[in-house]
Amino acid sequence: REQREHSLGSGVILSADGYIVTNNHVVAKATEIEVMLSDRRVFKAKIVGTDPRSDVAVIKIEGKDLPTVPWGDSNSLKPGAIVMAFGNPFGLSFTVTRGSVNAVGRSGLGIEDYEDFIQTDAAINPGNSGGPLVNVRGQVVGINTAILSASQGPQGGGWNGVGFAIPSNVVQYVMESLIRTGKVTRGYLGVTVGALNPALARQFNVPDLSGALVNHVEPDSPAARAGLKPGDVLRSFNSQNVDNPARFLSLVASTSPG
Repeated sequence: REQREHSLGSGVILSADGYIVTNNHVVAKATEIEVMLSDRRVFKAKIVGTDPRSDVAVIKIEGKDLPTVPWGDSNSLKPGAIVMAFGNPFGLSFTVTRGSVNAVGRSGLGIEDYEDFIQTDAAINPGNSGGPLVNVRGQVVGINTAILSASQGPQGGGWNGVGFAIPSNVVQYVMESLIRTGKVTRGYLGVTVGALNPALARQFNVPDLSGALVNHVEPDSPAARAGLKPGDVLRSFNSQNVDNPARFLSLVASTSPG
């Protein structure tokens, strides 16, 4: 017996010729993808590439002079900043909710391999996945991807005031890689890192608990050739602050090899 399953999600057009960013889990098992724009035009879409490790996917519709939204710098986001979430919660098309950034650099949730989430209280519900998180300048600063729900875990249930978005700087790198090569090639250093606690911070003479503690360095790796050693504390990477190990891994993964 033939069975057909329909799924709803959101996305955002980021190029005038029809490249759209959404979540991998929105399109992962799709046999057909339809995109409806805010003017109610409907397009067939094809998958350009997916990256399950970051839960980012790029799809393409055939069009020209399509309305687009500019990227914003997610590294400049601070808790308290006003943001808006756009999407289709429960199939209610073209819904906008407003809230603030509650935290940045959220990790350890077990949702994705690379977690460096923006946490927001802008209402995000099933159907919002893949939609943009936008700042007051109308720039995309994140892609909404998950919620914490007491009823059904991080991917299900309704809004409890805790939602997560993938930072735009991560999404932009993944999108450009998928469009250019169809896959994502990530940077590699060759270190295993861990978190600091008060005792380790005193032992290694660092002023606070930010950073990533190097536990192991692979022989003949880029890290070894650069002189990194176990016991080093990494406080910044490519001029970006390293608040915790997950942030460090995300920064490395969003850097092209070389």
